[in-house]
Amino acid sequence: MTYTDILVGHDGGTTTITINRPEVLNALRTETIEELTDAFTRADADPTVGVVVLRGAGERAFCVGGDQKVMVSALDRAGWLRLAGSLRDLFAAVRRCGKPVIAAVQGWCIGGGHELHCFCDLTIASASARFGQVGARVGGAPIFNTRLLPRLVGEKRAREILFLCDTYTADQAREIGLVNKVVPDDQLDAAVDAMCRDLLAKSPTVLRALKLGVNVDDVLSDAYLPLMVDSLAGFFGSPEQREATTAYAQKRQPDFSPYRSAP
Repeated sequence: MTYTDILVGHDGGTTTITINRPEVLNALRTETIEELTDAFTRADADPTVGVVVLRGAGERAFCVGGDQKVMVSALDRAGWLRLAGSLRDLFAAVRRCGKPVIAAVQGWCIGGGHELHCFCDLTIASASARFGQVGARVGGAPIFNTRLLPRLVGEKRAREILFLCDTYTADQAREIGLVNKVVPDDQLDAAVDAMCRDLLAKSPTVLRALKLGVNVDDVLSDAYLPLMVDSLAGFFGSPEQREATTAYAQKRQPDFSPYRSAP
């Protein structure tokens, strides 16, 4: 398949999927999400693939989440419902892929990009990488990480990450359980290659079973997500959400004070 927003390469038993939009810090648009979902689905079905690596093109960012200019700032109710469905499909393709998925993170890993790395099985970060969620500040909604993040870092820390929208260094991310390994910037490729070789030396059947066991509590199940998605449908396209996206574009703090009273 020909892609416009991503690159897919194969080397031995490793497939590398690269978000190839460095000019916008590998921000996600609709085409990017759909292409990533397709690439992960194909890698899962390919018997020659033993491990999948996800990375971002360039040195500045792994992924900074949804593209504010072409996607987030224009969302309305219908657009949000479509986007939420597409994101769920992508995160499910990553999490349910029967091959180990490694996120190779350098630079910014923010918003939807942060969600994306969380849904990968393992994360190796360069020392200069930065992590965080920003949805509550910029008019996004990382609802899928509300289900996964507490399992990774504990409930109190998850609330901190989601509510306060702080950023974390690679070493801080490792300390709280977001990252498996931190290496100097110039050693990221070597560290990823070494982990791929290590995984390719393991039984693929056992790895698939282990991944299935870890994922037995489906954080993307229909028990909760449809209600969460629908609860935010009225937010997108509202004056409150437009204030967030406008403030982001103007590089100022949003003023949410008019929206604090109960609806």
